[in-house]
Amino acid sequence: MHEIHPGVQDMACDTFLKIVQKCKRKFVTVQVGENEPFVSELLTTLPTTIADLEPHQIHSFYESVGTMIQAESDAIKRDEYLQRLMQLPNQKWAEIIGQARQSVDFLKDPDVIRAVLNILQTNTSAATSLGTYFLPQISLIFLDMLNVYRMYSELISTSIAQGGPYASRTSIVKLLRSVKRETLKLIETFLDKAEGQPHIGKQFVPPMMDPVLGDYARNLPDARESEVLSLFATIINKYKGSMIEDVPRIFEAVFQCTLEMITKNFEDYPEHRLKFFSLLRAIAANCFPALIHLSSEQLKLVIDSIIWAFRHTERNIAETGLNLLIEMLKNFQASEFCNQFFRTYFLTIEQEIFAVLTDTFHKPGFKLHVLVLQHLFCLVESDGVTEPLWDVATVPYPYPNNGLFIREYTIKLLSSSFPNMTTTEVTQFVNGLFESGQDLPLFKNHIRDFLVQSKEFSAQDNKDLYADEAAVQREKERQRMLSIPGLIAPNEIQDEMLDS
Repeated sequence: MHEIHPGVQDMACDTFLKIVQKCKRKFVTVQVGENEPFVSELLTTLPTTIADLEPHQIHSFYESVGTMIQAESDAIKRDEYLQRLMQLPNQKWAEIIGQARQSVDFLKDPDVIRAVLNILQTNTSAATSLGTYFLPQISLIFLDMLNVYRMYSELISTSIAQGGPYASRTSIVKLLRSVKRETLKLIETFLDKAEGQPHIGKQFVPPMMDPVLGDYARNLPDARESEVLSLFATIINKYKGSMIEDVPRIFEAVFQCTLEMITKNFEDYPEHRLKFFSLLRAIAANCFPALIHLSSEQLKLVIDSIIWAFRHTERNIAETGLNLLIEMLKNFQASEFCNQFFRTYFLTIEQEIFAVLTDTFHKPGFKLHVLVLQHLFCLVESDGVTEPLWDVATVPYPYPNNGLFIREYTIKLLSSSFPNMTTTEVTQFVNGLFESGQDLPLFKNHIRDFLVQSKEFSAQDNKDLYADEAAVQREKERQRMLSIPGLIAPNEIQDEMLDS
């Protein structure tokens, strides 16, 4: 690690990390001929060891030593090792915070901002490998870190308000935003890696509400960090139902203002798009009762945003929207609000799904389109909705059941979308949807055959419609090759030698 020849130090740090991951316990036990474990000796000489390393190499080194410390089963020793590991960055952090308390302007110096960023990155690297055991360290810097976050956020907002959109591209604003993002990344990494400690969420989430969530809501669009969305998605996925009480606050802070940013077109704020729908999906999966208590206007906003997501031509956003929709349909079907929800949104969802299903730009979402339609058709066929789906005030003919109404509605919908197809062909297709609803492979083949026969799809490459079957075939071939020694290179086989 002291070799200055280009590339050698990087290789040394990478190799060190791999060795530590494979045999981390060896470094925390006293070996033959040693007076103390290797990790203790390493921590004693830490300043000398990292003296010649670049910042990114030091971060890798801290992750490696964190992996060693994580293997120590004695809590007292582990905390002592952690305190010794973080001694250098903590000294620098204490100096910076001490100077800032005397004069806040000290934090505006570019060199100080870089130092803060480097300290946070070092902490993130250690948190990555230490997980729950990083708690004493993050508790030490957490509140000061939030204060620095708040101050840098105000500086960014002021710069953008005065200098316009171009101000967000200046080097100083980029540097300040890097500190904000690294702060969010550090918190997210720690909370994500901390296992079996539900109280940690209650300890760290409330202090973040105003400095992080409130700041996001107050900021100008160009100053909002998408990492706020992914942080709270991680928190909700981690602490699940215990976050239900906090969902209205999260919803209020991020929902409306983020939607305004991302629904103007399909290009602006790409990171906010995906992370916003990932957050929504986390809420739907883990805190569904909180969605039920939204006002009808807010719920309509949620459904409109999901529809907007699966209309998106960006595949990962469309798939996130479709997966979210499937979860919402299942949850509402099992809830006491089933009739109310489907009476309001069934026809809209069916119409929108058929719109993207029959649009050649959205072929990669075929599998999920099929799952949504199967859910809808099975729901009406099994009388899952007991109230009429049609508007009783405007439809004079009283249908005997929802199944018959949806058949007729779907035939009219598809006949207008496919004028080249006869009513008999469309009727045959819709009847087939109801008959094959309980058998997913048959249901999927039925829809695929209909699409391939239509003019829109007949002259195109339709491999996306067969993606599932192709993936199964590839996996079969891989398993066959794995069964024959030497056909697959060792580096392509998953490494099972990690010291777990």
